[in-house]
Amino acid sequence: MSKNITVSDEVYRRLKREKSDRSFSEVIEAKLDSSGTLAEVSGQQMFDTETADHVNDEIGSLSRGTVEGITDETA
Repeated sequence: MSKNITVSDEVYRRLKREKSDRSFSEVIEAKLDSSGTLAEVSGQQMFDTETADHVNDEIGSLSRGTVEGITDETA
């Protein structure tokens, strides 16, 4: 039996690069069987916690600046 799953475009590209002549299921299964995690296949958790927190803070800061810039221009 098979199941459909949804992955982001980036995850799809990474899986496609890994698969060669294997199926997507085989790529995922091989990673999980080797005590890996799905995050390793999909690229999740590429940063340590400190770096991830810093990136999230920067994204939030940049987003606030963008919203403030738009608000200033429309006022």
